[in-house]
Amino acid sequence: MEQQGAGAVVAPRVGRTPTRDDLVVLVPAHDEQDAIGGTLRALERQTVAPGRVVVVADRCTDATEDVAAAHGAQVLPTVGNAHRKAGALNQALEHLPCDGTRYVLVLDADTRLAPHFVETALALLDADAGLGAVSGIFTGEEPHGYLQRCQANEYVRYRGQILTTRRVAVVTGTASVFRLTALRDVAGARGGALPGVRGDVYDRSAITEDSELTLALKTRGWRLAAPAAARCRTELMPTWGALHRQRVRWYKGMLDNLREYGLTRVTARYVGQQVMIALGTATLAVLLALTAVSAVAGTFALQPFWLAVGGVFVVERVVTVTEADARGRLLAVTVLPELVYAIALQVAFVHALALALTRRDTAWNHVVARPAAG
Repeated sequence: MEQQGAGAVVAPRVGRTPTRDDLVVLVPAHDEQDAIGGTLRALERQTVAPGRVVVVADRCTDATEDVAAAHGAQVLPTVGNAHRKAGALNQALEHLPCDGTRYVLVLDADTRLAPHFVETALALLDADAGLGAVSGIFTGEEPHGYLQRCQANEYVRYRGQILTTRRVAVVTGTASVFRLTALRDVAGARGGALPGVRGDVYDRSAITEDSELTLALKTRGWRLAAPAAARCRTELMPTWGALHRQRVRWYKGMLDNLREYGLTRVTARYVGQQVMIALGTATLAVLLALTAVSAVAGTFALQPFWLAVGGVFVVERVVTVTEADARGRLLAVTVLPELVYAIALQVAFVHALALALTRRDTAWNHVVARPAAG
């Protein structure tokens, strides 16, 4: 039996699990005592076990370090870190052994890996020397309430987009496996071909370190993959305020990264995506305004053409969440609740755009996780 809770102890596994001593896991954590136990248990259940697990404890004031040690992880406290997650990971990467390590798995302290995650990622990296990283494809934890179901549906659609286009937009910080030589290549190019300080793997000034590292890897010519089997689960924001802060940071982080890199062959697609988000936001705002004006003026009427367009939209919303549960599919059918959610995301984008244009910073969004069973 497995005892649940922050200090849970896992019973010995029956049989022998293959171990990859050339893989090191880094788990950056700041006050994650209630979440990190489930993360480490998921690592223990991998079909291929990592040779070393390091919890990078960044200014923790709770029992995060004790829980990590109870699961057999090495605990590495940061020293004088003023650069958030990027700084914590840079310190951990400096302590990696020079010999033997070939791959580094970086995952958040609230991430649950699917059992074949490590095996899948290492098989791809072993087979292709030009592959710099294997990104996880994240889905939401069990959603509770309307807001989290909207987020869960969004993540289902994002997964479908990745698998359909086979393009890795961001090597997610949720969970990704990197080739160590690729990370060292990035570190050596910082301060020259790449933004940042020479020797840093992660740009210490980036507020979205995963999207910045993605641009760095692509700029250096490394290819990226995100296989269907590399699944992981991540937290869902519990409140509208937490969601807004999260998305403002995501949007502004990408805008800042693109400003640093400028328009290049690598960034052109990302710039186009930001332009399309801005146009979509403006279009929806105008449409809602015109609808409101016509309703007040008494001239609003349903037109067959727009009803047909709306029908196609509804079908698209439902088809793209076929992997969601019944409540998620029902949410998609009703349309209006997800439209409200989309407007909330667009408000966050406008906020982020204003911050980026005025070059103001945004606060880091730390959410205290609920205790997880695994």
